[in-house]
Amino acid sequence: MGAQLRVYKRRIRSISATKKITKAMEMIAASRIVKAQRKVAASTPYATELTRAVTAVATGSNTKHPLTTEAENPVRAAVLLITSDRGLAGGYSSNAIKAADQLTKRLRGEGKEVDTYIVGRKGVAYYGFRELKVTDSWTGFTDSPVYADAKKVAAPLIEAVRQDTSEGGVDELHIVFTEFVSMMTQTPVDNRMLPLSLEKATEDNAGKGEILPLFDFEPSAEDVLDALLPRYVESRVYNALLQAAASEHAARRRAMKSATDNAGDLINSLSRLANAARQAEITQEISEIVGGSSALADATAGSDK
Repeated sequence: MGAQLRVYKRRIRSISATKKITKAMEMIAASRIVKAQRKVAASTPYATELTRAVTAVATGSNTKHPLTTEAENPVRAAVLLITSDRGLAGGYSSNAIKAADQLTKRLRGEGKEVDTYIVGRKGVAYYGFRELKVTDSWTGFTDSPVYADAKKVAAPLIEAVRQDTSEGGVDELHIVFTEFVSMMTQTPVDNRMLPLSLEKATEDNAGKGEILPLFDFEPSAEDVLDALLPRYVESRVYNALLQAAASEHAARRRAMKSATDNAGDLINSLSRLANAARQAEITQEISEIVGGSSALADATAGSDK
């Protein structure tokens, strides 16, 4: 019985140490969520206004440009998948990977070749383990991205968009990331970044009661779109990285809170078992003492006779 009690105490000590770690990780993730939310709030207006500017330029001219003009027969698309570098975040990365797989399957069903670009070690490991082709990948900054990281990711995407498909370029550019909705809700989404859907953008502006201004372009609308293309892609990628970072911290906080609560429940359960084992051991010792005392008394009485 004493050996069983030692086993319970050893397990309680081990789980208590794990509980301290998960609690610390929960608190760290909670503190980082606020910073990530502020960055998302600061970057979203810029990305929105830049999209609005591109829409205004495109609707005010008849220029054909990769930023706004869809190919008649698109043959290749690029998909940028954003996952995390670290685990312990529940289904955060797996949900984004699943959304990317569904998008890839849909694009291939439309007869398009798909070039995959990945941010985050989890996505790289997933595709590497399954020996799936990855055009390019980046790691090491998913929990706290900066604009320089977005520029590094956007550079090969912009180059692919500008190239002809016969030379390895792409007709479409899609991005898959996890959108931060609230502390409890993070939703994986797939958006088409290029070419920009002018009809949808116009409908959004009309729904908000906005009227796009008229512009005169110097030297030309095409030059303006050429200048806006890298900034548009970089801003959208940066906003997606920030959204994904906030979602990652929120998912990790929720997962660590669940782990901490489960550890507490397991400690309580083991404590009850340890107390029962200790009580049984005490009862057994008392029974042995009483039995020994009775036997000694009987032996003494027999000798007196």
